[in-house]
Amino acid sequence: MSLKSFPLYLANLRPWLTAIAVVWLLGLVGWSWFIKSFLILVALLFLTPVLAFLGFRWWLSQNLVQDSCPVCQLEFTGLNNTQMQCQNCGEQLMVSHHHFNRSTPPGTIDVQAVEVPAKSFEDA
Repeated sequence: MSLKSFPLYLANLRPWLTAIAVVWLLGLVGWSWFIKSFLILVALLFLTPVLAFLGFRWWLSQNLVQDSCPVCQLEFTGLNNTQMQCQNCGEQLMVSHHHFNRSTPPGTIDVQAVEVPAKSFEDA
C-alpha cells in the first residue's frame, strides 16, 4: 500500500468507522437499550407478516371444507362450523365436522310433490 492510495482507502472505511463509533458511544452512554429496542422492532417488522401468513394458511387448512351438497350433489367449498346456502338448489346447509349437512328442523319429512290434473265430479 502506497501513501498515495491511503486517503482513498480511508475514504472507503469512513462510513463503517462512523457507524462503529456511534454504536460504541451509545453503548458508553448507556443507550444500549435504545439500540436493542430498535433492532427488536426491525426484527418484528420483518417477522410479523411471515408469521401472519403462515398462521392464516394453517387456519384456512383447518377450516376450509370442500364437499358436495347432500341434495343436489354440487361440489363447492365453505367454512367449517358455519351455515350456508347451496348455490345450485338453494338448500340451507350446516358445515360441521368437515361435511355439509342439511339444517332442517327435527321431525321434518321431505316429500316430492306430484302435479295431479284437476277432475270434476261431473267428468267421472
